[in-house]
Amino acid sequence: MSGTLFIVATPIGNLEDVSSRALKTLKEVDLILAEDTRVTKKLLDHYQIKTPVLAYHQRSSPNTKYSILNTLLQSKKVALVTDAGTPGISDPGNELIDFLYQHSAVSSSLLRGPSAASREAADSPCVAVIPIPGASALTAALSVCGFDVSRLAFFGFLPKKKRTKVFTQMRDFGASTAFFESPYRIGKTVDDLANFFGADKRVFIGQELTKMHERTFRGTLAEVKTRLEKEKSSLGRIKGEVVVVLEG
Repeated sequence: MSGTLFIVATPIGNLEDVSSRALKTLKEVDLILAEDTRVTKKLLDHYQIKTPVLAYHQRSSPNTKYSILNTLLQSKKVALVTDAGTPGISDPGNELIDFLYQHSAVSSSLLRGPSAASREAADSPCVAVIPIPGASALTAALSVCGFDVSRLAFFGFLPKKKRTKVFTQMRDFGASTAFFESPYRIGKTVDDLANFFGADKRVFIGQELTKMHERTFRGTLAEVKTRLEKEKSSLGRIKGEVVVVLEG
């Protein structure tokens, strides 16, 4: 009998943005893997979920991965969550999933969906990886940016240095692009984008999406720079995680 790893999307801010299927899964699994157990505990306490929680993050050791694998090979059900949104997108969840695919006997039944994957494997143990979709800061931003995103390149978090190569890839892609950015670097990033693409390039910025202080605005890079400078002046710093969509 195979174990099952559920990739569970959780709210990116508003705790009501979680599916009934996600809550049911978090209640029924044997273990929840959380990027930051303190953050996940707030969600679990809100919905009175008592499932045990184990930390799994980018600094987790190889031994932790093997421990998770052994748990799954004992036919356990495990849920993976991130601090906010969908695991496996610009977070260490994708590394764990890749590890499990490589180190467990993943049968071809996984390609036929959850019902087939959960059946007893006659030849060898395997791990089924099943998505429980939901909130994502990326898709939330794309849904309200108003740009043509029928073709899109996603760049995750931009590198801190040597960005010219990434900007060249964005330009050569020839369509809209999106990425995540830290509030501490967004000002410099907007300057860098303006220098490379021109100050008239249109961009969408989403901050603190679904949270109490949600802010979204769109305009030229020059207009966005002015807006961010006003925010920094009034609040002391730019606040909130940022999603950027650059028009193609």
